[in-house]
Amino acid sequence: MLCVLSGGTGTPKLLQGLKDIFELSVIVNTAEDIWISGNKVCPDIDSVIYSLSNIIDTEKWWGVAGDTFKTYHRLKELGIDENLMIGDIDRATHIIRSEYLRRGYSLTEATKELCKRHNVSQKIFPMCDEDVSSIIKTPKGIMHFQEFWITHRGKVNVFDVEYQGVKQAKMTKEVKKAIKMCKAVLIGPSNPITSIFPILSIKGIKELLMDKKVIAISPIIGRKPFSGPADKLMKAKGYDISPEGVSDCYNEFLDILVVDKVDKHLEGNKTIENKNGDKKIKVISIVSTSILMKNREDAVNLSKFIEELV
Repeated sequence: MLCVLSGGTGTPKLLQGLKDIFELSVIVNTAEDIWISGNKVCPDIDSVIYSLSNIIDTEKWWGVAGDTFKTYHRLKELGIDENLMIGDIDRATHIIRSEYLRRGYSLTEATKELCKRHNVSQKIFPMCDEDVSSIIKTPKGIMHFQEFWITHRGKVNVFDVEYQGVKQAKMTKEVKKAIKMCKAVLIGPSNPITSIFPILSIKGIKELLMDKKVIAISPIIGRKPFSGPADKLMKAKGYDISPEGVSDCYNEFLDILVVDKVDKHLEGNKTIENKNGDKKIKVISIVSTSILMKNREDAVNLSKFIEELV
């Protein structure tokens, strides 16, 4: 079994290749979740479900292919601007999830039910059942990630990023089992700061990863991210905007970093030392292949490469 840590966009693309090769457990970021019009929207969980059920919009890599937006536009006509553009078919997922939550189901239990309804056989787990939010500190004030990314289109400067509620969050038994039982852990090519760090911030998860073979795929090629604001957010947290910066994000437990062939010059072993520099504590292997996924064939080829590493 392969355990995948996932955000949105990049990792759901890869899952389309991985699902035909591995038995998968996917632990998904929930720090971008938000309540809209009385419904709980879990963007990254939904992208994973839609990708694995082959209904995701592969142009945007969020939402459902061929969806309409009649409800969204009608609400706007009536003076309700939801900000996040939600499709009519997509909205049904949020309604079902929210009904389960109102009945007392945990987010883990609600996600399991949604997987059944979408005929997804892979195991998908939210990183925790408690509410956690990625909060962005900017010159315009403190804001939820969705406000930063949707309202401001990621164009404001970023001072820092915090994970509100993470200290109260607990690792679920499902997440613990998924990591303990897997052959290897794969960190997908998602934004390290707002997609992966929230997962790693759950108490106990990093410790489990230290006992596993951990492979990460860089979401940075050269000096640019696949998509999204990873560069701005990594800079705000003090990381270099490069594959090596990605390695630094995960160096406590990372064994192998996969970079693009553009960054082939980085191949080799990277030694991580204690702060005093007198003792080697870890060696990270950096390997290269084509990691940019323009279509399903690219995802399959990258998945085969990962299979060899595992």
